[in-house]
Amino acid sequence: MSIKRKIRVLVVDDSLLFREKISKGIAQDAAIEVVATASDPYAARDRIIEFKPDVMTLDVEMPRMNGIEFLKRLMPQYPIPVVVVSAASQNVFDALNAGAVDFVTKPDLSSQKGFDFLINELIIKIKIASTAKVGHWKKEYTVSKAVGSLNSGASNKIIAIGASTGGTEAIFNLLKLLPRDIPGTVIVQHMPPVFTRMYAERLNNSCVMEVREAKNGDRVCPGTVLIAPGDYHMTLKKSGTGYIVECVKGEKVSGHCPSVDVLFNSVAQVAGKNAVGIILTGMGRDGASGLLAMRQKGARTLGQDEKSCVVYGMPKVAFEIGAVEKQASLEAMPQLVYSML
Repeated sequence: MSIKRKIRVLVVDDSLLFREKISKGIAQDAAIEVVATASDPYAARDRIIEFKPDVMTLDVEMPRMNGIEFLKRLMPQYPIPVVVVSAASQNVFDALNAGAVDFVTKPDLSSQKGFDFLINELIIKIKIASTAKVGHWKKEYTVSKAVGSLNSGASNKIIAIGASTGGTEAIFNLLKLLPRDIPGTVIVQHMPPVFTRMYAERLNNSCVMEVREAKNGDRVCPGTVLIAPGDYHMTLKKSGTGYIVECVKGEKVSGHCPSVDVLFNSVAQVAGKNAVGIILTGMGRDGASGLLAMRQKGARTLGQDEKSCVVYGMPKVAFEIGAVEKQASLEAMPQLVYSML
């Protein structure tokens, strides 16, 4: 019987204490081997060449060169799956934009419980990152031109989007090419509290439509995008001739809160054939059954194709169970969405 090779990890952090605690913590998992550590990007570059790790964990705030600048220089030359370890700030999204696959937040070292949570999260995300595709960073990513204005009075239409690993950049690349008068759009991106608000603000500053973190009772209007808040399930509700969202705390569904399945199932029941459902890159199966429910109620449905996914998990399951009407690359998706409205 063949023994599965361990995931080889390089740990990069300027703090000796963090390097040692992270290395020791993640190495307790039988599937992970820490092959090297580095205190700054220059040492990390040498370790990458010498040890050829499968995944790198990377601190953002470091001397000599910060982690984001390192990613910008590294990824075009030596694409490697990276999980960023950072304080809660917009730096996380700069890192994801520069090529990181995912992130975890640094805890207060005085809290053992907080550090145990970090290690558990890091182990999960290292395993996911080891399956991620980052080769596209070797070439410049190109997207299609922005689509024109709808001018169709599609105020009763709804767009529902679900994503996980790799989704922050996928959602951005989709939204930035859609018109200002986009139908009301609701999104679940697997992300912890605080970050969903920061992510919404970042999108709002980069896209022509209004983007914000959803609050309970928010109206879903044309030209508005609502992001489900971390730790809250978001559902679509009918309100007069329009829609509102309900955001409530609850147990994880399909392994997540917020859950794509929860959102998609509500959209299926409330909007039916007036909805377009889109499932993007991510690990697992969250959203697949909800997208199937949407399709069965007459909604149009799209799934990101394998080639353009960072992790072809959620879209793959959705496609295999018949939930996806059309598969498309991220590049082609804006025009397809436009044609379905």
